[in-house]
Amino acid sequence: MAITSKEKIFKVLSAFNPWWSTGTSNPLLTKEYKRFAYYEAMKMLDLKDIRRIVVLTGTRRVGKTTIQYQMIDTLIKRGISPKDIVFISLDHPMLKLSDLNDILECYHENVSPTQNVYYFFDEIRYAQNWDQWLKTIYDTQPETKMVATGSASPALVNGKIESGAGRWSVISVPTLSFYEYCELMKVEKPDLLKDIKPSSFRIISRQAQTEIMLKLGNIQKHFARYLQVGGFPELALANNDLLAQQIMRDDVVDKVLKRDLPSLYSIRSPIELERIFLYLCSVSSEVVNIETLTKELQGVSRPTVENYIHYLESANLIYQSWPIDMTGKKILKSSPKIYIADAAIRNAVLMDNDLLTNPTEMGKVVETAVYKHVSTFYYQKATSVGYNRGGSGDKEIDIVVEYPSIKNMIIEVKYREEAPIPDNSMICQLADKASVAFVVTKRSDDYGIHNTPSGVKMIRIPAFAFLYLLGHAEKNGYKGCDSE
Repeated sequence: MAITSKEKIFKVLSAFNPWWSTGTSNPLLTKEYKRFAYYEAMKMLDLKDIRRIVVLTGTRRVGKTTIQYQMIDTLIKRGISPKDIVFISLDHPMLKLSDLNDILECYHENVSPTQNVYYFFDEIRYAQNWDQWLKTIYDTQPETKMVATGSASPALVNGKIESGAGRWSVISVPTLSFYEYCELMKVEKPDLLKDIKPSSFRIISRQAQTEIMLKLGNIQKHFARYLQVGGFPELALANNDLLAQQIMRDDVVDKVLKRDLPSLYSIRSPIELERIFLYLCSVSSEVVNIETLTKELQGVSRPTVENYIHYLESANLIYQSWPIDMTGKKILKSSPKIYIADAAIRNAVLMDNDLLTNPTEMGKVVETAVYKHVSTFYYQKATSVGYNRGGSGDKEIDIVVEYPSIKNMIIEVKYREEAPIPDNSMICQLADKASVAFVVTKRSDDYGIHNTPSGVKMIRIPAFAFLYLLGHAEKNGYKGCDSE
């Protein structure tokens, strides 16, 4: 008996597409809360003058599949025939073993003969030659629209870029921002003006700053839990935080390291990949020297370390932050700062109960969260998001947002009870070369304006307020590209 057949394929497809018989989507699958990425994906899918394949990429459990179900629900409510929408989970054992052509033929033979349909491919990378299939469908079925997901970024997978050029748009689905976490948890929203954003603190009065901070007071108490488990929607809603962290280790980390990446890149020794990831978790937010890392991981070659770091980045488990020059001096030799994609992943992997009480570790955790927020918020408008290091004593600016045509934004994370900024610090020295400079602090009363010796006004703002106001600005349409 054949392992796969069109009859078996159709049974699986019918189970994944209940709207063919009911005419409506399942509310248990669509969920109530919609991520920012949902609106971005719908906007791309609805483009009239430019046809694009929408590719949602992000690590496991960030809600990519839920976004697809929400898009399907929206299409059905708009009047699209439910039978003209097919959801194909290529992670399912039966469909994983089936040829994609057989799956699509089965759908069209039994459900919808037209090409004016919507294909939703979940975990597209499990389909053999998936990039060529998307290209072929795009070129030969001009009435078909497609949305695909992948835990590993298709744009970063070797050999896939050419097929997607001019055909698909990759939308990153990061872990939940602090703002999204508060919305998901139904935290009471502070009454803020729509145009308020972190940079507003430079142009409003001290009284207005104080009013904003008072309104954000209720938000602060949710910040610690957000750092522990808050990046993943389903886990954030769980009642047991320890169990949520265990699931994070099992599903988000172990399956990616032991199954997804080894199958995608033909990795022979997943244990080496685990060792590298564990090391990176312990040094998140620090500059990582590849030579030092290679020596630390005895028996792992430099090319292997470099390749595995690239694989971890493609799986959306880490960010690499590269040096950005702000002084006119060429950077001859550079090493990246590496951040774990979400502070909650780092906490779950290290399993250190003292993380949230150790000031040094908390500094790393918060800088990791700030970098994640800044990187995902500004990725559409910024040339890159990196760091700056130079001057005597290897002074550093934690985060630099580089724009193509305006001055950079610079951010220093000082998450400690007392957070003085010396006049000879890098951020003070380079503040006049930036469009805006932030010092991200810890205490709720540590906010306001810091005047540098050159007369530049830097903004001091607590971490929870900075992250929340970024999300508030994004929710209200701000794209992070002005030079205030």
